[in-house]
Amino acid sequence: MAKTVAYFYDPDVGNFHYGAGHPMKPHRLALTHSLVLHYGLYKKMIVFKPYQASQHDMCRFHSEDYIDFLQRVSPTNMQGFTKSLNAFNVGDDCPVFPGLFEFCSRYTGASLQGATQLNNKICDIAINWAGGLHHAKKFEASGFCYVNDIVIGILELLKYHPRVLYIDIDIHHGDGVQEAFYLTDRVMTVSFHKYGNYFFPGTGDMYEVGAESGRYYCLNVPLRDGIDDQSYKHLFQPVINQVVDFYQPTCIVLQCGADSLGCDRLGCFNLSIRGHGECVEYVKSFNIPLLVLGGGGYTVRNVARCWTYETSLLVEEAISEELPYSEYFEYFAPDFTLHPDVSTRIENQNSRQYLDQIRQTIFENLKMLNHAPSVQIHDVPADLLTYDRTDEADAEERGPEENYSSILLPGFELDRSLPVYCSLRPFDFFPLLILIGQRHPMSSMMETMTTTRKAMWRFKSSWACCAPKESLFTS
Repeated sequence: MAKTVAYFYDPDVGNFHYGAGHPMKPHRLALTHSLVLHYGLYKKMIVFKPYQASQHDMCRFHSEDYIDFLQRVSPTNMQGFTKSLNAFNVGDDCPVFPGLFEFCSRYTGASLQGATQLNNKICDIAINWAGGLHHAKKFEASGFCYVNDIVIGILELLKYHPRVLYIDIDIHHGDGVQEAFYLTDRVMTVSFHKYGNYFFPGTGDMYEVGAESGRYYCLNVPLRDGIDDQSYKHLFQPVINQVVDFYQPTCIVLQCGADSLGCDRLGCFNLSIRGHGECVEYVKSFNIPLLVLGGGGYTVRNVARCWTYETSLLVEEAISEELPYSEYFEYFAPDFTLHPDVSTRIENQNSRQYLDQIRQTIFENLKMLNHAPSVQIHDVPADLLTYDRTDEADAEERGPEENYSSILLPGFELDRSLPVYCSLRPFDFFPLLILIGQRHPMSSMMETMTTTRKAMWRFKSSWACCAPKESLFTS
């Protein structure tokens, strides 16, 4: 049976600009969406203009001081925020640019709404290529990421799902997500990434396995330069198969960073677009509710090709090798094809012996799992999505502050005859079961995590590591 796929795209999200010379280009999202439209893939999906996340939504994970700073700072007033810029790691890698908070609101809202639609079984697969910013921490920006939409989306999923599996195929370690859920068995994190030689962010060693109740629910696959499709598949499929078998997730979040492709501006792998897509197709094959997100990717034309191809795999629609003509056609010169040769001369330093050693260690760690952790049934929380629109004001009379999500058609015109789902402001997400102790500095390779052993109920903490008390499932 064909899956119902929800696709979230904000027509303004590609207009933001990190600044001259910065490798992160939100414009890649406009290129991706253009290809999705011109290939006709939108016909196979429900396309939404997403909800914009509020400060309240972002503070489900991030500190209030940090989000308040993001909301207030701008290029014109940043001189008055010198202390805060340093404290929140905002500067060269994570610059202040016009519309910074709005940009965060748009990509985070899409991931949050994708999670709510999965919870409410509106769709089987939700896609937000603007999301996947996996480096952002509770108290600071990191690695071009300001708000961690992945963590916020997973916290939403935990209201209904007892176990969420997070898979990351970005070339960089998913450190922000790992840090957020390091102490819980409710979320299992699996990251395939380049590790060593001071490659950013410097975390993701195979022996970072989680702590406390989350011990062995954190899995890292450290890779070396030049890995190709065959070597990657040799690890990815058996590892993910074992993880799904042991952990039995009820929902999967897949971060599809395209900087693991060959020829990426900041990457050093040798994956082809087809090889990258095989990972997406394999995860889809488990028929588990799936939230698909973007991530890194700094050779814009190849990012657009990759995510368009993966959209076609998710909707099970074959598309032609020859790219359709679009307003961005010249970006894809000189070949104008979907699958150009992106291989590089970087030698594959991942020997079969090295890969087998990694796989053996990972499988030994998986044997330490208590299989699928059980949770108790609790009251069902109030839904974020409202389906009965009969008592609402006419769409033309609603104010912009109401942030309704509308089904989009090509050209971004609203079809008022279709049902429109309303994204309401989420209710409070407190208290969280947290572990009080020294904040875990995962960004530093040399520091050792120290925490106390005492669990307490509070709503402010350095950790967001478990489901809310209002959740359907509680530990």
